Amino acid sequence: MDRLERFLDRAEKMLDRLEPLLPAAETEPDWCIGTAFRWRHRNGRAALEPIRAPHPIRPEELRGISRQHEILDRNTRQHLAGLPANNALLWGARGTGKSSLVKALHTAYADDGLRMIEIEPEHLIELPDLLEALASRPERFIIFCDDLSFDASNDHFRALKAVLDGSLSASTDNALLYATSNRRHLVPEAQDDNHQARIRGGEIHHGDAVEERISLSERFGLRLSFHPFSQEAYLMICAHWLERLGLPEEAASESMRNAALAYALDRGSRSGRVAWQFARDWAGSRRLQELEAAAASDQ
Repeated sequence: MDRLERFLDRAEKMLDRLEPLLPAAETEPDWCIGTAFRWRHRNGRAALEPIRAPHPIRPEELRGISRQHEILDRNTRQHLAGLPANNALLWGARGTGKSSLVKALHTAYADDGLRMIEIEPEHLIELPDLLEALASRPERFIIFCDDLSFDASNDHFRALKAVLDGSLSASTDNALLYATSNRRHLVPEAQDDNHQARIRGGEIHHGDAVEERISLSERFGLRLSFHPFSQEAYLMICAHWLERLGLPEEAASESMRNAALAYALDRGSRSGRVAWQFARDWAGSRRLQELEAAAASDQ
């Protein structure tokens, strides 16, 4: 009996050491916790985890992308109403509001049953598994993939093409994919891709191979382009954020305009992101000067 007890004790200790290494049991997420979730991998198992504090971007805070906002907002309302709607690709210059627009739509329609699920690009081939988990839910879902792109040698885009034409549109109608990318066709393009008549690497019709690579973007029924802002649009966004940060008197000053343009020139971009960063820097430096001046006068 003593030998059996010792054996059971050793077995229990071994199981305690092995348990953290085993895949976690798959559990249904608590849909009442929040309105945004993330498709995460832990211990070799994929599962939905709630995002405790989603980024609360309000639609009225978006500037310079009214056309894109109107189109994607309409597509989202169609989806919420159970009407036909399209997967969407938002492509273009960095910092021009692609991701912010998707987040703003979540903020606007979360109370109407819209749920957002964030997924990393490398996990998009698992969309069928994710969609199966969502199929029986009454909510309407937007699956959000930020900064989607593929290396020319990456074959995962073929799997995603199949998913977009098959599982995402056929197996369930309560989920759409909204993806953002800096590339129009999601894969790099080279100048010699146009030399379709040449035989390269044994490929007789090289142009057909190129068409296959760039055709992934064609799977998105809605494609919205985002371009760098004009100088005046950029300055308007800077002024807007300064007003929101409590410095309306600074929003129209000539010194602010000159500083904002220099800030953009230094970063090589006039975008909404740069405007937000400038406004934080400008407002913070002005407030710091006021605090230091007040402290000096008290001494």
